[in-house]
Amino acid sequence: MADSAQTGNEQKLTQPETKMSIDLATILGIVGAMGLVAAAIILGGSPGAFIDIPSILIVIGGTIGVTVACFSFKDVLTAFSSLGQMFFRTTTDPHESALQQLQLAQIARFRGVLALQNYMVSLEDQPLLQQGLSMAIDGSNGDEIERVIEQDIEAAAERAAVSVSVFKKAADLSPAMGLIGTLVGLVQMLGNLEDPNSIGPAMAVALLTTFYGALLSNVVFTPLAAKLERTSSEDMLLSNLYRMTSASVGRQENPRRLEMLLNTVLPPSMRVDYFN
Repeated sequence: MADSAQTGNEQKLTQPETKMSIDLATILGIVGAMGLVAAAIILGGSPGAFIDIPSILIVIGGTIGVTVACFSFKDVLTAFSSLGQMFFRTTTDPHESALQQLQLAQIARFRGVLALQNYMVSLEDQPLLQQGLSMAIDGSNGDEIERVIEQDIEAAAERAAVSVSVFKKAADLSPAMGLIGTLVGLVQMLGNLEDPNSIGPAMAVALLTTFYGALLSNVVFTPLAAKLERTSSEDMLLSNLYRMTSASVGRQENPRRLEMLLNTVLPPSMRVDYFN
């Protein structure tokens, strides 16, 4: 494989496996947890007692309102829009991508950086790698390429961190709003002790707001924040591979050194052995 890059006018480039995947783990986990709670409520024989509009308004409305106050409408909308990209995402295998990048580096090493022009169209699914190699073709040095790619990586990481922070903040606020609803219900109950008919609805508000807050925090917002962190980490892995390869090609380094660098960030199960 290593020697094939030196022959032929145009080498067929290995394409990493890119597939559209549905995050069933998160979907089934959240839906399953909600289902078990609902099943326990139904088996208890009084599901209607767990539906209270004032409690829902206090917890859900209050959590959204305070979260928006902590961030901005744009941040909150971006966080929720990122859920679609998380549940239905296009993934690229890091191991196969690393092999492809070593192949490109070897082509640049033996045939010159300009030879990579023939492969730019095939990198449309990997825009960061395409950008870095295009800079190398245009004559940018390795340090400049690395600096530009790092800025892109930092911007993407910052956007992902804001989305994660939105859900973490919502997870912190929903139990607090539940507690506020509990106090509201207790005040209503204590203020109308002379009216036995008002005690039941007030107690329902007091207890159900705590229930809703705990459920939203632990079953919805916390898992979503954790999964967003995980997907962001996976994206950062590929981005760092692209950064290393683009900078190495710009510096005209030996591809064997690039292989060593890529293996320092790849998980042990994904490390490459291209030249052996």
